[in-house]
Amino acid sequence: MSMTSKFMSRRAVLGGTLAAAAVPLVAQGQDEHRPASPEATDVRIRIGFNNLTLTATLSDNPTARDLASMLPLNLTIEDYGRNEKIVHLPRKLTEEGSGPFGNEQPGDLCYFKLWGNLALFHGDYRWDGLIRLGRFDNGFEPLLVRGEYPVRIERI
Repeated sequence: MSMTSKFMSRRAVLGGTLAAAAVPLVAQGQDEHRPASPEATDVRIRIGFNNLTLTATLSDNPTARDLASMLPLNLTIEDYGRNEKIVHLPRKLTEEGSGPFGNEQPGDLCYFKLWGNLALFHGDYRWDGLIRLGRFDNGFEPLLVRGEYPVRIERI
């Protein structure tokens, strides 16, 4: 085998090895930027505070499933800005499979990736650091009541 052939063979082997190692990394990168599935599941939750109740149907994504696995929760719900209420969770949720989504609208139940809070929207919003967990089933009027309250979140 000539010196040039050995060099080309080593180059081909090295190139193939690097390409094979890069495939999982590329696939993982695409996963992180793929939009979270907007499809609803049969998992529903109840959010109760101040003698008011909301129900939401969760989306089919890892973050929503992680939230469901934590239930029931007894926490606090409070106003945040003029378009949402937030609930501080006891731990961060998985962000696996998260990505940008469209069609943001009042009545969305989301997760703030940066802070690890639930965001319950009753007004228009646009924010890149969110994962949509689901939507409220029958309106969001209870969110319009201002104040801070104990909240119970449970599966239905």
